[in-house]
Amino acid sequence: CNTTLSKVKDPETGEEKWEPKGNSSEAPIIVAARKIGFSEDVAKEYPRELEIPFSSSRKMMLTVASMAGRSELCPGGMSLPAGTKHLVVCKGAPNFIAEYCTEQL
Repeated sequence: CNTTLSKVKDPETGEEKWEPKGNSSEAPIIVAARKIGFSEDVAKEYPRELEIPFSSSRKMMLTVASMAGRSELCPGGMSLPAGTKHLVVCKGAPNFIAEYCTEQL
């Protein structure tokens, strides 16, 4: 991800809100990740071992991150099965991604 996120005060309401800067298709992913406990340094904490860039013909991209030595996805997050070594994340057009899925949560 090349998108950053910071909390800013809304000048009209004074409320704090998340303000993404960068790729608009990545912004919802970054906001959700921060809200569930991932830190700003997520790229350092979960080093990528493989990236398959977005392709307009496949309409998706895929990353594989190291999860070695972790027992949960993030602090206070979902438990990981013992021996989990990698996390695969795919983003793109839902209809194309769903076509390849064998299970849904």
